[in-house]
Amino acid sequence: MASSKASSALIEAPWRAAFLSHVQQLDPPTFVLCTLGAQDRTARGRTVIFRGMWAGLPVHPKNSARLNPDIYRTNLPTLTTDARMEKASELMAHELGNGQSGGGGPVEAVFWMPEVQTQWRLCGRGYLIGPDIDTDAGASVRAALSPHMRPIAESSSESWSWSLELTAHFGNLGPSMRGSFRNPPPGTPLLENQPPHEPLGLGQKVDDLDDDVARSNFRVVVIVPEEVDKLDLSDPQRGRRWNYKNCDGSWKTTELWP
Repeated sequence: MASSKASSALIEAPWRAAFLSHVQQLDPPTFVLCTLGAQDRTARGRTVIFRGMWAGLPVHPKNSARLNPDIYRTNLPTLTTDARMEKASELMAHELGNGQSGGGGPVEAVFWMPEVQTQWRLCGRGYLIGPDIDTDAGASVRAALSPHMRPIAESSSESWSWSLELTAHFGNLGPSMRGSFRNPPPGTPLLENQPPHEPLGLGQKVDDLDDDVARSNFRVVVIVPEEVDKLDLSDPQRGRRWNYKNCDGSWKTTELWP
C-alpha cells in the first residue's frame, strides 16, 4: 500500500488535524495511557484526560493564569498527573533529568472515538514537567521537547516561559481538581485510626494557583509520539488503517490492511 514522507518536528504531522478533530468529539476526552512498571516491567494502563497539545492549551474561560503568547505548534499530546502516582515514577524510571522534571519512559496512548468509529494509538516517550522546569534541573527535558516546538509567529522565544505554561495547565483545572493534588498520597494503604495527613485531605478545593502543596505535586506529562496508528472502522464493509512513523526526522505514512 502507498507510503509517503513529511518532516516530523517542524511541520504539522500528517495525522494531527484528523486526530484533533476526532478528540473534539469526545466528552470528556478520555484515553488509556499505558506504561511499564518501574520495578517489574509489566504493562500498566489507566484512563486519563487529554489536555490539549503542548504549547497549545485550549484555555478554559475561568482560567485566571497569565498565558504564554501563542507562538508554537506541536504534535505533543498532554495530560496532567500527581507526582506521587505510579505513572510518574514509571516515566522517571527511564531517568532523564534528576529533579521534579524528567522522564522519557515508553508510553502508548489509546483513544477510541465512538462517533467516528476510529481508534488512535500513539506510541512514544513521556516527559514530566514540574516546578523546576526552568532551572538547570529541567534542562534535559527542555532539550528533549524544544526540537518539537514549531514557531508559528514572529514573537521572540524569550517571551515564552515553560513555568508559565505549567501554571496555565494548573489554572485550566477546576478548584476541586486542583484540590485533588492535596489528597493523601495516592495508592497508599488507608488504615483504621490513621492520624490525618494535614494539610492533606480529600475533598479540598484550591483557588490559589500558587498553592504550595498542590503545586508541589502537580505535573504535566508531555508525550512525544514516535509512531501513530489510525484504525477507521466507520465503514463496516471496508475498514482502513494507517501507520505514521517518525523515521530520522520525517513522518512516513503507510496504509495497512486493518
